[in-house]
Amino acid sequence: MNAPLDFRLDFVAPAALVVSGVLDFDSAAAALVAMRAALDGEVAQLDLAGVSHCDSAGLACVLAAAAEANRRGRPLQVVGMPASMQALARVCEVDTLLA
Repeated sequence: MNAPLDFRLDFVAPAALVVSGVLDFDSAAAALVAMRAALDGEVAQLDLAGVSHCDSAGLACVLAAAAEANRRGRPLQVVGMPASMQALARVCEVDTLLA
């Protein structure tokens, strides 16, 4: 499933969703729609190792996807978060929400 602006979601295992590309103001809305649709399946893990750039809108997108999964009673394990994204999460004081 592809969204505009170099954002991509791929299923790599029965319960893993891999995010790659750019998660920013321009791609966050489309990314969130795609992630929410993917949550209709049995996704238990969101792998962010392939994210090449993320701003606060991209981080908000990941937080919203994790919150949606929790709301559905299926917590989402976020793994592979790039160091720059981890730093942004710490600055925004939301890092504990993705741990």
